[in-house]
Amino acid sequence: MVEFRLEHGSEQEEAGRKREVKAEIPAVAFEAQARLLAKAKMNAEVKVEGFLSAKTKRSKRLVLHVTNIEFMEGA
Repeated sequence: MVEFRLEHGSEQEEAGRKREVKAEIPAVAFEAQARLLAKAKMNAEVKVEGFLSAKTKRSKRLVLHVTNIEFMEGA
């Protein structure tokens, strides 16, 4: 298991205007995805797929559970 944080940055359109979006998202990966991340360089650009779930049964804090990771060119 690897726990990490993803930084997201993009420009989106909302109500007819462009909006800069930035967020930091807690994430976790298991098995093959965790092994890939353990070998990755810090700040590598990635594309991930997964699902949101509570961190624990007692916590309502959301965590992204990564089920697929793709390293972008040069990362």
